[in-house]
Amino acid sequence: MSNRPVRTASDRKKIRRERYDKSIGKWIPRYAIFSVIFCFVFNSLIYSGTQFLMRNAKHYDLTLWIDRQIPYEPDWIWIYLGCFAFWAINYVLITGLGKEEWYRFAVGDYLSRIICGVFFVILPTTNIRPSEVGTGLSGVLMSFMQGIDAPTNLFPSIHCLVSWFCFAAIRGNDKIPKWYRMLSGVFAVLVCASTQFTKQHYLIDVLGAVVISEGCLYFGRHTECYQLVQHIFERLDHKIFGESEVITEDDSSKN
Repeated sequence: MSNRPVRTASDRKKIRRERYDKSIGKWIPRYAIFSVIFCFVFNSLIYSGTQFLMRNAKHYDLTLWIDRQIPYEPDWIWIYLGCFAFWAINYVLITGLGKEEWYRFAVGDYLSRIICGVFFVILPTTNIRPSEVGTGLSGVLMSFMQGIDAPTNLFPSIHCLVSWFCFAAIRGNDKIPKWYRMLSGVFAVLVCASTQFTKQHYLIDVLGAVVISEGCLYFGRHTECYQLVQHIFERLDHKIFGESEVITEDDSSKN
């Protein structure tokens, strides 16, 4: 018969806290882990869920004459796909700006996806993509992208919306080096351009995305709605990790 002491629920939660703090916690503060995961889960649910829901609905092509003047350039697919790494890096950075700052951002992020979902349902959009995707690796990547991503849910562009969020959330924050804030701004603009040159979106999709991201970020920063979201995720954190030392914003910014 084993003489090992029986671990209580409190012991197991303490072990989880210690393991987390020694691994993922070096990059993402514990207060943010579940809410940042939900950012990407909710994004996928909205995008894929509305595509499935509206699969048999009439879709509208909002292509304007100016959209037809923009040439198709398959090499821009590298920027278009590279934005996924950009998103991951910046979301991790934003989690470290402090608990309140993070949850205010998260509220804006969630709200923006709800708005996108509403547009995807009430205004289903589509476009006609180039039949000749090009040669070389860029052409292969374009073909792959067109194969996995149907030409629907175009307005607003989630690619542009999330990229702009990544820039707007840090542009005035001195905790982030100025050179990286500037780089984020440049890259966000390049992502918007890539959606045009790869013919994945129209210009109006870009404009709509930027306006929605700015509006939702403003809402998150100027209302107290973040407190409800914070409370929900703190309860989940307590259930998984148990009681722990209160983390101040100054402490979290050091992570």
